[in-house]
Amino acid sequence: MTPTLEFAFEAEVTVAPRILCGEVPGGERRIIPITGGVVRGPLLNGIVVPGGADWQIVRGEVIALTARYTLQAADGTYIGVVNNALRHGPPEVIARLNAGEVVDPALIYFRGSPVLEAPEGVHGWLNRHVFVCTGERHPNGVLIRFFVVR
Repeated sequence: MTPTLEFAFEAEVTVAPRILCGEVPGGERRIIPITGGVVRGPLLNGIVVPGGADWQIVRGEVIALTARYTLQAADGTYIGVVNNALRHGPPEVIARLNAGEVVDPALIYFRGSPVLEAPEGVHGWLNRHVFVCTGERHPNGVLIRFFVVR
């Protein structure tokens, strides 16, 4: 059986300036605080709760990241997200992105495997499905599109 993807929702995430922590084992550590955002889509709507962060390791041209944050559904339910992802692209495009320029998202590979955690009930289905996501880095945030693997 071949899996298919169903668009579930997108999270338009706002972020604070990155914190440069320096060289650590494995690469350069950066932390990007998550300040909020909006969640909208056919299967989930709500907000991104301020207070999470995106922990990145820069290894040459590849950024390996783990983002941990919380969504709040429109009905008030809190949903935890842990997203492991990779982002890379041509060096000149990454340089433009790092300089705060808008770049064509098609030039950047940004894919992740988020795990969602919700209380049982209306949103319990999130605990029982595999998700993948695509990302787009913008000057003041990130747009993450979540897909359910069916």
